[in-house]
Amino acid sequence: LYAELPHFNPTKESFYMVDPFQERGINCRFGMPGNIAETHFDGSRNFILLMGGERRYVLAHPKFCLNMELYPQSHPSGRHSRIDWGDPTEYTDLFKEGMVNEVILQAGDALYLPNFWFHFIQSMTVNYQCNARSGNGEKKKLIKHIHECKFVG
Repeated sequence: LYAELPHFNPTKESFYMVDPFQERGINCRFGMPGNIAETHFDGSRNFILLMGGERRYVLAHPKFCLNMELYPQSHPSGRHSRIDWGDPTEYTDLFKEGMVNEVILQAGDALYLPNFWFHFIQSMTVNYQCNARSGNGEKKKLIKHIHECKFVG
């Protein structure tokens, strides 16, 4: 797979592989229209390349952690929001105070997702993406927001 996606090659530092020694492999995912990934955060930086189709990403800075109304850390869905973003009747006042950005990726687009950024993903069409994680990047700067939500990070 590295031959097909050389920019994810962990043997040297690059724009995509900032810390090759922290690389965790390439993950590829396929989606059908309407498939979603519930809102959550990841502890490592992530580069996402959409290879085909369209995917919608709704992103929130970690400073809105409290607004995301996360499950407790000990819950099986820890790191995930309790709010169903597809059902506005579930939106609480606290949730409504958070701010998000929205982007629709199309084939050939890349997205950098820093540590701890919240993301909700919705497949708009049949699609496939590959992503690679490379270290903790801005962890020291952003971890304080996650701590406010009672997560160790």
